[in-house]
Formats: sequence, C-alpha cells, structure tokens
Amino acid sequence: MRQIGYQPEVRAPAFGAPRFPYPVLVTTARRGSSATADPPSPEPSSKRFGKIGIVSARYGASVVGGAETVLRELALGLRRRGFDIEVLTSNATDLYTYRPDLAEGVSDEDGIPVHRFRAVPAQRGADPIGHNILSGNYVSVADQLVWMNTGPRCPGVFQHLVDHAEEYEALICAPYQAWTSFVSAEIAPQQTVTIPCLHDEPFARLEIFRGELETTSAVWFLSEPEMSLAQRLFDLPNRARVIGSGITPPAAYDADGFRRRHGIEEPFLLYAGRREAMKGWTDLLDCVSFANDTLQRSIPLVTCGVGSVGSVPANVDVRDLGFLSDQERSDAFAAAAAYVQPSAMESFSRTVLEAWLAGTPVIANAHSDVVSWHAERSGAGLLYRDRYEFAEALRLLHEQPSAVHAIASAGREYVLNECSWDRVLDTVTAALAERV
Repeated sequence: MRQIGYQPEVRAPAFGAPRFPYPVLVTTARRGSSATADPPSPEPSSKRFGKIGIVSARYGASVVGGAETVLRELALGLRRRGFDIEVLTSNATDLYTYRPDLAEGVSDEDGIPVHRFRAVPAQRGADPIGHNILSGNYVSVADQLVWMNTGPRCPGVFQHLVDHAEEYEALICAPYQAWTSFVSAEIAPQQTVTIPCLHDEPFARLEIFRGELETTSAVWFLSEPEMSLAQRLFDLPNRARVIGSGITPPAAYDADGFRRRHGIEEPFLLYAGRREAMKGWTDLLDCVSFANDTLQRSIPLVTCGVGSVGSVPANVDVRDLGFLSDQERSDAFAAAAAYVQPSAMESFSRTVLEAWLAGTPVIANAHSDVVSWHAERSGAGLLYRDRYEFAEALRLLHEQPSAVHAIASAGREYVLNECSWDRVLDTVTAALAERV
C-alpha cells in the first residue's frame, strides 16, 4: 500500500536541501474524514455545503497561468452563488521565480478570504532529475520526491492543511504538477478535488502524481480530450467528469485604441501566454520565419505574457508587450489579424477561445488534441501540422481575409454557446452535491 505522510525528522537531500521538512514515502494512514452519503438534491443549493477551499500555487488578478485563472474564476463564480469560499495560496505571483513578493496573511479579495503563506523558490540547481524525467529516463520514486520537494513550494499551505483540512467540505486544486495540489491530495484525499490541467508529457507518467488522479474524492477535467488522456494513464475515481471552463465576454472591444496605444498600424499575428519551448514558442518563431521567406511578405508577431522571448530569427519582427490587463488583452485579440496557438500541450486552450470570442481567426497546432477538438466542434480554426501548412494558412489569411473571418465567426458562436460560466457552475454545483 502506497501512502505518504508527514515526517519532520527525515533529512533533506544533500544537494539543494529545502529549509522545510517535506512528505516522503511511508506506510501510515492518510488524514481526511469520510464524506457522508446523503443522496444529492435535484436542485442543489449552496446552503447545503460546508466551506470550500481553493488551493492554488499562485492567486490574484495579476497572475498569469491557465490553471490559476480557472481556479480564480471558479472561486469568484461559486462565491456569487453563495458558497463559503476560502483561498489557500502562496505570496508569489511569478511562475518562474516564485519569489515571495506579496504580503503574508489573510486579505479580503472580491469578498473571498485569501490566505497567503510564504513561497519558497525552487532549489533544484541544474535540475538533473528534471532533465532525466523530460528525457524519458527511468527515475525512481525517491528521486521523484526529491525533485518535487526541491521545486517551488509553500510549506504554510502544507501546515494549514495538516491542522485544518477536516474543516473543509472540499479542497479544489490545480494543476496536478503544483506542489500545493500534491500535498493536498496526500494530506486530505477525501476532501481533495483535482483539476489536473493534464497534458501528454513525461511528468504525467510519474508515480508520485498517481494519487492526485486515482485516490482523491473527484477529478474534474476542462475538456473531453483531457479526460480521455487521463483514462489512458490512470485508474480514475468514480467521480471523474468534464466540467469545462467559462469565458466571460468583455463589455466591449477597442481594437483601434489598442493599435493606437501600442503604435501598431499594420496587420499582425498575436500570441498570448508563456514564451517557452514546451508551449511551442520556439517552433512558432521558426514557422513565422519560414512563412515570411516563403510568402515574400512579413507580418509582425505581437506577444504578451511571461517568459523570455529568447533568440529571434533575423526576419521576424517580434513586439513584446509584457503583461497586459484583461481588458487590454481582449483588445489585443480583437485587433489581431489572427491569433496563433503553437502549443500541442493544452487541456482547455483558453486563448484560442478568447480569440474566437473577439471574432479573430485562429491558426493553431493540429497536434493538440484539445485544439483540434474545439476546431472540429465549432467548424472554426485553421490547423497546421508543420511549417509548410502554417505558411499556407498565412497565405489564405492574406489572400482571402473575408473567408477566414467567416470561419472565425463560427468560433465566436461556439464560445458563446459552449463556454458559459453559468453552465460550468451548474455542473460544479451538481458535482459537489454528489459529495454531501
């Protein structure tokens, strides 16, 4: 029987030793109270539920990250429906540094108590274990735990859950790789609900993450392809379901104002998100460079988000706008000639849906099962499998813009019909009702 418990006396690994004790493999009983077995009400009411904890590695309006955005909007939506919501998180905002840059303690944000505990940045050095994982080499469970517990972590969340987990009706966590999700699943599996935000990647095959998707009280997915992947990799609990995610339409778009504010007059491609290889950023630069040469006309690539732009081909004009507010980013979607999504590793692909909502065409990586699923269901989106098809998609955009924008209109209707927060919250409320 595999169990993980809290062992403060265990020595930390010699390299990059964490300052705080951490969970290790032992054979002790897990914490967590059993849920009662009352049948769910046909009309679930928030008054029937106890306190709901939202467990997030980072939290706030300025935090960039798909999982973090889903958790925050879910917290706000449940709060509006009368649920008793608390957030447990770190005082970090940056994905890469995980610096403790916010005040510790409890604050009220949009009517929700937010408990922030001190963030501890990663201490992996050159990260040899992580490189072995990504290379597909065998990594022992002991080394997996060393890797997990020398990454970004928040010991205060761990201690709070040890002391208070039984006070929560449910602890909703995302994504599966976050240390905060990992410890919640180990301390209180019967309260933990995992939103894994799962991709087909080497980390998903680590033994240490099986508990989050096999022994927690429920697992919620953002799309059907994500759940299908999880079914191939894990023995999911009975309470596994697709809840989806919502996209809130902005009150208005100001495409002309965006171009004016940023001094962009010509048509441009937009990429919003993390500039890193695993998200397809370097492949995107290669595709744009090839298309610019092939079509003998260049189009600027405007980007916003986090991460280093890195080395850019000489024939690619990259304009990095850094972090943008939600409204400014919505205006960017509306102003773009097309949105490009190069990532094959998506669990929901929120930015594709935000682009369609703005009426903007999307050129996306066909190797993403999730994006292909959205495109097939909506009848929208131009998918490419390589740089040659990427260039042809740009050629179509240049030569037949009205046809491409007609496709984007189908995408907008799809988002309005399929990505309603009311629908998502109805599903989540029903899923929570199954637990009480």
